[in-house]
Amino acid sequence: MHQSPVPPAHPTAPPLPRLYRPEEIAAALGCSVWWVKDRASRTLIPFTRVGRAYRFTAEHLSEIVRLHETRPPSAPSLSTRAIRPVSLLTMAVRPAAGLRARPPRRTRQDGFGATA
Repeated sequence: MHQSPVPPAHPTAPPLPRLYRPEEIAAALGCSVWWVKDRASRTLIPFTRVGRAYRFTAEHLSEIVRLHETRPPSAPSLSTRAIRPVSLLTMAVRPAAGLRARPPRRTRQDGFGATA
């Protein structure tokens, strides 16, 4: 049977975006395919749904990276902070005033008066 050729795309039409499979996104992010599909099913990451399949564009990938980006908190400049040395006493862990450690089990006596 003879198939008709696909008509060429209109020359002024923008090119269609490339759609990536979850396996390709997982490889690019260094995570599992399950993670990508799970996040997409819970709508925690952007995606395109083609039928029952999840597909992603390059813009989706960029947005996923931005969503999971962690930036350090803005710290005040050194001139506004007071820098003081840390002594060993401030680093030592001191127990609270009313707390005491219980004696080891071997020194306690059980209900029959014998030591364990």
